[in-house]
Amino acid sequence: MSRRHLLMLLALAAIWGASFLLIKICVRELAPTTLVCLRLGIGALALAPLAVARLGRRRFVAEARPALSRLVAIGLVNSAIPIVSLSWAETRIDSGLAAVIQASAPLFTALLALRFARRERVQGSRLLGLLVGFGGVALLVGVQPSGNVLAALAVTFSAFCYAVAALYTARAVARVAPLVTATVALTAAAVALLPFAIVQRPAHFPSWGVVAALLGLSLGGTSVGYVLYYELLAGAGASRSILITYLVPALALVYGVTLLGEPLTVAAVVGLALVLAGVALGTSIVSLRRRREQVTPVGG
Repeated sequence: MSRRHLLMLLALAAIWGASFLLIKICVRELAPTTLVCLRLGIGALALAPLAVARLGRRRFVAEARPALSRLVAIGLVNSAIPIVSLSWAETRIDSGLAAVIQASAPLFTALLALRFARRERVQGSRLLGLLVGFGGVALLVGVQPSGNVLAALAVTFSAFCYAVAALYTARAVARVAPLVTATVALTAAAVALLPFAIVQRPAHFPSWGVVAALLGLSLGGTSVGYVLYYELLAGAGASRSILITYLVPALALVYGVTLLGEPLTVAAVVGLALVLAGVALGTSIVSLRRRREQVTPVGG
């Protein structure tokens, strides 16, 4: 990985890791549906000029129009539903814990591939990875007080939604430009949440701290985050870009402990280790690295 792509990876991890902290700040004064509607709407408004500038208005419309229904579905399953679920959960559990549980999304992707991509065999180390990873999720959910179990399950559900969306997106809009997919899907998700956001609008204007956190989520976590991620995918490849899965929950845990005063529990650390070990094994990242080391020549 080049130095440029490494810096992009670290910047993206820092931005997405902070998203969990910013959500925690925002839900103190904003209902989850209002927060997510504003976040996605502002993010879409910021992405739209960039998408049109890069692709041209005609190409943007030509690609978006025939795929509109599929892009709406992606907006709901990949943005509106899981982010509302996550935001609601963060009204009850720590931001770092939410990030660790959500890191299980690749495990759900591997599990769903058993049914929808039957050529993918899950056995040996991959099967062990799924068992270890979901064991970590079960630990994190199980140690929660009775009042917080539902919130932990809500984060698990959001991870499942991301996995479903990833598999569906890869098939449904493979020929649509990523910027078109992101812009239209975010717009559709924001519009779908608008009625709920209006009903649950705050009684007074939020504090400036919450407004700053909302802008950080919208412009940083959504707009800049999408651009960085797609640039990283194009330049460094998917196998290296997936490293973001390991960096985000660890950074989110650090942010929560140092900036919000959240407790660093043994269960959270053990759960993080189990989930990430499960992802590494369950998605064959470990074995892929071993094979590359065996065939890559050493020396100048």
